[in-house]
Amino acid sequence: MIEKVYNKKNLYALIVRSSYKKKKGVNFFTDKTATQQFGYMNHKRNHIILPHRHNKRRSKINFTTEVIIILEGILRVDFYDNKEKYLFSKKLYSNDLIMLSGGGHGFKVLKDTKMIEVKQGPYSLSMDKVKFDKTDESKIKFK
Repeated sequence: MIEKVYNKKNLYALIVRSSYKKKKGVNFFTDKTATQQFGYMNHKRNHIILPHRHNKRRSKINFTTEVIIILEGILRVDFYDNKEKYLFSKKLYSNDLIMLSGGGHGFKVLKDTKMIEVKQGPYSLSMDKVKFDKTDESKIKFK
C-alpha cells in the first residue's frame, strides 16, 4: 500500500508500507520531476539488469528530501507545516519506507527501532536544517 501525505495540496511525504509487493518489473513511486526518486523492483530469477553508468549532470535541489527505511521497530512521524505548526502523526513499522519532501517533521521511537536514512548530499547540518520545539504529547493525533 502507498500513502501520500498532503497538507493544503502540498506533498509532505510518501509512505510505502511493507505490504506493497504486488507489481512486477520496475515501478517508481515518485514522479519524474522529483529531486529524489525511488521505486520498487521485482524480477524473476535470471533476470538481467544491464551494466550501466550514470552521466555527470548538474541538478538543482531547492530542499533536502530524505528517505527512511524502517528495518525493525515502530517510529512515530510528527508532521508540521512550514510555519512549524503541528498537523498530525503517522506510525511506521518494520519494513515501511517514507520519503519526506515538504513541511517539517519530528520523530518519536515507540518501539526499539533500527532504520536507514538516505538524503541528498553534501549535507550541512548548520545550513540545511532548522530545529524547532516539538508539540506537546497530549496534542498528538493520528491520521
